Amino acid sequence: MRQTILLPVDMNKEELNRALVALIEKKQALQQLTYDDARYDDVEEELHDLEDDFNDEYGPFLEEALEKVHNDLNSDTDVLLPTAYLPTSTSGKPTPKEGVWVDSEKYPGKEARLTLVPNPTRIVLTVGKAVQQDLWTA
Repeated sequence: MRQTILLPVDMNKEELNRALVALIEKKQALQQLTYDDARYDDVEEELHDLEDDFNDEYGPFLEEALEKVHNDLNSDTDVLLPTAYLPTSTSGKPTPKEGVWVDSEKYPGKEARLTLVPNPTRIVLTVGKAVQQDLWTA
């Protein structure tokens, strides 16, 4: 069930992975700060800049991959920007509550989520605590 979408000629999957890791690490750094921390606004702005750059650079490619995964799952859920699918860590194993909820005819009545994870860059389907499957790899 793993999807194959070729990388554009000018895209390097190692650079994509590095950008994804940097984005998740910045997100982690922000989550460790409290709102009253003097650094919070600066780190939040850096995160938003990284998200914008990531979506500009890799968004069209990743959105195509996400669209194919959504279609394969027979999901009517809208495809969001790739940054919406990020996990909270770079471990590569998302928890059942990470990522974007999707409805799926393949898993009726179950909470299914898609997460964009690094090392290697891939889209992981998590259904409850029982199912975790790579659906696409860069």
